[in-house]
Amino acid sequence: MVVAPTPAVAQEEQKPPVTVPALTDWAPESGSYVYGPRTRIVADTGAERRVAGTLADDLRAAGHGTVPVVRGGARAGDIVIDVRPAESALGTEGYELHAGKRLSVTGATGAGAFYGTRTLLQLLARGDRIPAGRTVDVPRYKERGVGVCACYIHVSLPWLENLVREMAYHKLNQLLLELKVKSGAHPEANTWGYYTKDEMRRLVALGEKYHVEIIPEINSPGHMDPWIENRPDLQLTDSDGTRQPSRLDITRPAAFDYYTSLMDEYAQVFTAKSWHMGADEYMLGSDFAKYPQVLKYAQDRYGPGATPQDAFVDFVNRVHDHAAGKGVDLRIWNDGLTGANTVPVRTDTTVEHWLNVAVKPSQLIAQGYSVMNAAYSLYLIRGGFHSDTGSLYDQSWDPRAFEGEKLTSARGVTGAKVSLWPDNGRGETENEVAVRLWPALRHIAQATWGVPHPDATYAEFVARGTAVGHAPGWRDLTRVPVADGTYTFGRSFTASVQRTADGYVTLRSAAGCLAISGGRLTLNVPLQPGVEATWDTCDATNTLQRWELEPATGGFRLVNAITRMALTVTDDGRIVQYPPDQRPPAVWPLT
Repeated sequence: MVVAPTPAVAQEEQKPPVTVPALTDWAPESGSYVYGPRTRIVADTGAERRVAGTLADDLRAAGHGTVPVVRGGARAGDIVIDVRPAESALGTEGYELHAGKRLSVTGATGAGAFYGTRTLLQLLARGDRIPAGRTVDVPRYKERGVGVCACYIHVSLPWLENLVREMAYHKLNQLLLELKVKSGAHPEANTWGYYTKDEMRRLVALGEKYHVEIIPEINSPGHMDPWIENRPDLQLTDSDGTRQPSRLDITRPAAFDYYTSLMDEYAQVFTAKSWHMGADEYMLGSDFAKYPQVLKYAQDRYGPGATPQDAFVDFVNRVHDHAAGKGVDLRIWNDGLTGANTVPVRTDTTVEHWLNVAVKPSQLIAQGYSVMNAAYSLYLIRGGFHSDTGSLYDQSWDPRAFEGEKLTSARGVTGAKVSLWPDNGRGETENEVAVRLWPALRHIAQATWGVPHPDATYAEFVARGTAVGHAPGWRDLTRVPVADGTYTFGRSFTASVQRTADGYVTLRSAAGCLAISGGRLTLNVPLQPGVEATWDTCDATNTLQRWELEPATGGFRLVNAITRMALTVTDDGRIVQYPPDQRPPAVWPLT
């Protein structure tokens, strides 16, 4: 008997629909689900209606029209949201999706049903007809994340909002933000780079809507200079009397009180059940012997056999206990756990492993710690190292592959994240960072939720990401609101406006290109408020000559692409940069 070949269309329908992360458990059925103008979202309980409301918002944002949320029986073409706590096999984030005459999404929790709707949105990104079939989709790891150091420098809120939406769209659930919230208790610490509490509340609310837990970090006891540069009384001082503005003196009760008061102030804004204290690179490039007070503190507290490292661990544990008293878990980086201590870190502390040191991930897990993989190979550093996502994909990288050790089991591994650092703050603009980030974000989503290598080649995996596109509500921050040309900016100046490849503009006059080039540098960025804008020799590679034209009533604001400060005009006519909450930005009509 001769068997006729299966038509190409039928073969295609047998494959799982294209999503990121990829579906690995797809049972095809005959027919298809059709989304149309009569589609409704059926949801009865409070948990179901919350998921349905977010889905309705996103369908509208994605251009699929306004879809009503209703109670009661479903009809053909409807989307059914179903939260069934008894479906324990789905876990807290898994879901079942069934496409037929109607489409149903079932989760044991609201979070699980929510992730099912992310898959639905990706399926609809390719058209209103979805092949009939069923999938049960459960994440392999509980922590799937991105870390952003908006430390020292300022990363714009629209950029962070885009990130939250993209993370949720790809089923990532944890955003670590190392950043400064403008302090009411310690105004001496409010150097620029900060965010207002209202700005962060807005971001946290978006994260809660999209099931992205936003975990704050104030790095300590090292890297504290954004907080203590104006507090010399809290700075660690060596035996020569030289103060270290980046290091907190962990032997001083006032230093601990200062740090925990900042934690308490952050609790007014952040709702996460985790706190990250950093705890990395405290004595980078230094010898504890130059700080005899550290050893004395340790020995006074733990006896003559104590080491200077015990004083460091003691500080970590005291921060842990303060957080635990508020119902919050502690997270730290791994490099401070060198094995030189005799006092252990509290074992319910999550260790985020980024650097290969003497104490390996397997040892930490054996000692009872939960370990997250935040490998250096997953780093994206402005003006520096960039993760080779293609190579990682080709290696079938997964969260068991730590720096210095590949584990045979996922036991004790919470998950993994990519990390963004601003070491050379002017090395790249936000928009340039985004171009690098999206492939890395999709890869970490795939590696933490599903199988690490769903497609034969990296090019095919990239095409998968392109097919699902960006999240509903994602804003194209590279759009310039005016055409290239010569404009007069109010009564201030006339300049040629030209779009840059990364979606900003340069302003060129006979005197040169408008730039911020003076003032004190932090991470190679002039972050000093009040610095005057100058007309410098034009240089297409100089990111400090790139500007965002921000629409405002009556014209446009000018925001520097790197410093993220807006220009204002002083009484004597000078054009200077200031944080927008310190001086109202100038608004220029363009003619």
